[in-house]
Amino acid sequence: MKFPRARRPRRPLLVPAALAAFAALAPGALAAAPGSFPTPERGLNLLVVGIDTRKGVSAEEKARFRLGGKECDCTDVMMLVHVSAENDRVDVVSLPRDSLASFPDQHRDRRTGKVHAAHQAKINGAWAEGGSSFTVETVESMTGLPVHRYLEIDFRRFMDTVDRVDGGVPVCTEKPLKDTVTGIDLQPGTKPVGGGEALQYVRSRRADGQMDFGRIRKQQKFVVNTLERLREGILGDHTRLRDLAETLRGTAATERGVSIGELLVLAARLRDLPPGRMTFATVPVRGFNAAVAGVGSTVGWDEAGAAKVFERLREDRPLPAAEEVAPGEIPVAAYRPASGASLICP
Repeated sequence: MKFPRARRPRRPLLVPAALAAFAALAPGALAAAPGSFPTPERGLNLLVVGIDTRKGVSAEEKARFRLGGKECDCTDVMMLVHVSAENDRVDVVSLPRDSLASFPDQHRDRRTGKVHAAHQAKINGAWAEGGSSFTVETVESMTGLPVHRYLEIDFRRFMDTVDRVDGGVPVCTEKPLKDTVTGIDLQPGTKPVGGGEALQYVRSRRADGQMDFGRIRKQQKFVVNTLERLREGILGDHTRLRDLAETLRGTAATERGVSIGELLVLAARLRDLPPGRMTFATVPVRGFNAAVAGVGSTVGWDEAGAAKVFERLREDRPLPAAEEVAPGEIPVAAYRPASGASLICP
């Protein structure tokens, strides 16, 4: 699926963070941000990604939390976050990491300098070939939406950030969740988790039989419950909030990344947005593609359904209801928007 490439500002921006994208989800925050912060007439789009890298993770942590294995040098988490122009609504659309994408001709690989001909690939491979800027360009091309800010987090920063939340972040399940690959083993009920176990939870694909689509929903639930825990404590303490933002920020400069100052302004307004004003969904899909040469098994978007979703965001309107979008061929991946309030752990 190909949309016209969205126009975007040419000036360099600031520094990224990742879970702090969730701090951007607050009414009034955009209007209060510094002058450099964009205030689009039809809402703000943030691309939030999680990078599969173990840099800075100790051997003991790798063993304890089952973090061994080969790094894919890719984006395992991709969420397109839309903050309405009135700052009173947030829509989050997850993009499956195995979504089939078409990379353009004459693209230069950031690692090797090699210039590529046009080719198909999984969307999560954009980061490996071109870093954050190419990831943003790929998402803009596939959705037809401009990305105003980019936010990125790796394993180390994710764990350190969660460990700064008093008492951990609650995760909950109605059925036992056990994944021998990530090591997660949860009984029915609610349990607070620290950084390492939280990483096991959001990485788990096999615990519920729904693979990446089940993992996406767990990630969305974790976002909402993290926000609630921050609302209860850290957001009211400027010193702790700055420490949290610095942990999220990391050290690498990234095109269109969000600055510490912006994070602090946005996070200060976080408590004004109730979970019921947030909606989470996964882009509509039509099913799995047979193995694509050189790419493997991929997920194909439902072009008509995805177009409806992104049109709503482009118009700064709420996501369409499930009955307005044709269901995908994968039962667990049917388009099912969920209110953030429904994802809060009891």
